[in-house]
Amino acid sequence: MSLEPPEDQDIVIVGGTGDLARRKLLPALYNLYLDGLLPPQGAIIGYARGEMDDGGFRTLAEDAIHEFSRRPLERARWGGFAERLRYVRGTTGGFPGVKALCAQPRRLVYLAIPSSTFCATIETLAAAAGMVEGTRLVVEKPFGHDLASSRALAETIQATFDESQVFRIDHYLGKETVQNIIVFRFGNAVFERIWNRDCIDHVQFTVAESIGVEGRGEFYEETGALRDILQNHVLQVLALLTMEGPGSLKAEAVRDEKAKLFQAMRPLEPADIVRGQYTGSLVDGRRVPAYRKEPGVAANSQTETFAAMRLFIDSWRWGGVPFYLRTGKRMPRRTTQVAIVFREAPVHLFAGTGVDALKPNLLNISIQPEEEITLQFLAKEPVQEMSVRPVEMQFSYDESFKAQPAEAYERLIHDAMDGDHTLFARADSVDRAWQVVEPVLKKLPPVELYRAGTWGPKGADDLIGPRLWHLR
Repeated sequence: MSLEPPEDQDIVIVGGTGDLARRKLLPALYNLYLDGLLPPQGAIIGYARGEMDDGGFRTLAEDAIHEFSRRPLERARWGGFAERLRYVRGTTGGFPGVKALCAQPRRLVYLAIPSSTFCATIETLAAAAGMVEGTRLVVEKPFGHDLASSRALAETIQATFDESQVFRIDHYLGKETVQNIIVFRFGNAVFERIWNRDCIDHVQFTVAESIGVEGRGEFYEETGALRDILQNHVLQVLALLTMEGPGSLKAEAVRDEKAKLFQAMRPLEPADIVRGQYTGSLVDGRRVPAYRKEPGVAANSQTETFAAMRLFIDSWRWGGVPFYLRTGKRMPRRTTQVAIVFREAPVHLFAGTGVDALKPNLLNISIQPEEEITLQFLAKEPVQEMSVRPVEMQFSYDESFKAQPAEAYERLIHDAMDGDHTLFARADSVDRAWQVVEPVLKKLPPVELYRAGTWGPKGADDLIGPRLWHLR
């Protein structure tokens, strides 16, 4: 992130009173203000259907910051932020009302609304005089429900906006550990030289949540774990992990390499995917309901709350290396980790020394909740006989830098205001990501049931077998 504030501009949050605005966007803007990284001039305009005035919007923002900000509200500085906050009711003022409040020639319009309303909102925005020129448009994932709807969204955007104006946001790409992947790979020759099929046996990527759908049953019924996490978050991060080195760190150089990597991803087949759905169970002494008992969920639902897939990348670097990707709700704990599993050493050398042949060298990149990188290798125990066991070297952001990293939305909103596309998805990559999963979306296997509080259905273990999941 640049340490300079962006050029003067107004910020418009479409859906400004919704959950995303309260939990993420308003706290992020407040923290940018504390750091001196908001534009020197410009209003922050909430735009929604609810009946509210400027004072009500300021109260909503204050409550959101108290509850969700990584730093507490500083009363002495609150006034300067609050005076920027304005509100327009969509059913009365509409986008002309927003335009009337925009005193700057540039504006950032953030669509914090359900994806099903993107196209209609963009068309309404385009019809409002003076609301396209000078606008940077931020679109939240998911970018469509399938390949056809994704392309329909792309056509709607491209009919009005130039690609340089569009910022497709995936908050995973704003996480500090994810950004560090480029530095870790290409700034350390010792790792880049072994980052290939000659040394790597396979890669595992786990996104696990301990919670259920938390009242979002209707949303999940339409989306499911495959669309919600694997098709976008996981594939976007995987592209950074596996792309070739860019010629520079400029936005289009990085995005060009990601696009090439997406083109090399082999489209999935039904045999490459396992879907699961959690049943009720006792977790930490508390009875949790089955997914089908959650509000808004059909009694015979076939929506997956867990998905695992096996992916191949048909390139010289990665030919033959399987990538095992999984995500699920009601898992034993919340974690997002990438495990790079290297080829095993000749274990016969250490027969009888106590070494577990199923624990090869492993590089683990933890994205959340811990932000750390660990390298597992074998070492001799300090005893008389030859006894060997795995040990770890660890890098932790907290321990190494003694600083709290900015939230992902802070980084991404600042970059969008600054016009930096590096951490945003480009249209061609989004289209290809849908092409990769489209074959299985058309022929989904049935869901397998798994108990809440476990690591998913047996089919996921069969998918990776004879290998084992690092987290199990």
